[in-house]
Amino acid sequence: MNATKVRATFGRMDLNDLKLGTVILYNKEPYQVIWSNRMRTAQRKPVMQTKLRNVITGKVMEYSFKFGEKVEDADVTRERANFLYADEAGTHFMNQETFETVDMPKEATLEQEKFLKESMDVLILRFNDKPVSIDLPIKVDLKVTEAPPNVVGNSGGSVTKPVTLETGLVVQTPMFIKEGDMIRVDTRTGEYVERAN
Repeated sequence: MNATKVRATFGRMDLNDLKLGTVILYNKEPYQVIWSNRMRTAQRKPVMQTKLRNVITGKVMEYSFKFGEKVEDADVTRERANFLYADEAGTHFMNQETFETVDMPKEATLEQEKFLKESMDVLILRFNDKPVSIDLPIKVDLKVTEAPPNVVGNSGGSVTKPVTLETGLVVQTPMFIKEGDMIRVDTRTGEYVERAN
C-alpha cells in the first residue's frame, strides 16, 4: 500500500469511535460524521447524537446511536491530493504520489468548492475504489477580495460586515477586516476565525 493511502480498518466500532471525520456504514451506504455529542441522562444509558453526511449524495441527516448499537466502519481509502481547478464538468485534483488527475462530479464537492484554492492539500475519500468525497483542512486561509469600508460609529461590540473571499465565499467578519487581508475560515461552519496576516 503506498504511503498516501490510509485504509480504515473494517469492522465493529463503539460509540466512542464516532468522532468527527469518521466514515461509517449506515443502511449499507457510507456516511461521514460531521458532528457528534455524547449524551448521558441520569436513568438511561449513553447515546451519541450525530450529524451524518452521505459521502455519495452529500445529504445530511441526524441520528442518535444507542449504547450497544452495532456500528460498522466503512471500507474507505483516503489519498492525498492537490486541488487543480473546478469547471462545469466537475472538480479536478492531482494525486500527490502518482501525479494522476482525479476528477470528481460537481455534486460531490459542491458544498466544499467555496473553500478550495489552487494547490490546496485535501484528502480524497474512495468507497469501492470510486472517489466519492473530499476531506478539507479544518481551517483555511483565504484572501479578502471585496470588503465594504468601516463605517464610522460601527465600533460597538459584535458588529460585523460581509466580505467576499478569493473563492467567491462571503463571510461575516469584524469591521476592521479590509480588502487584501488574509483571513482564517472554519470549513465546517463557513465562519470567520481570525485574521491570518
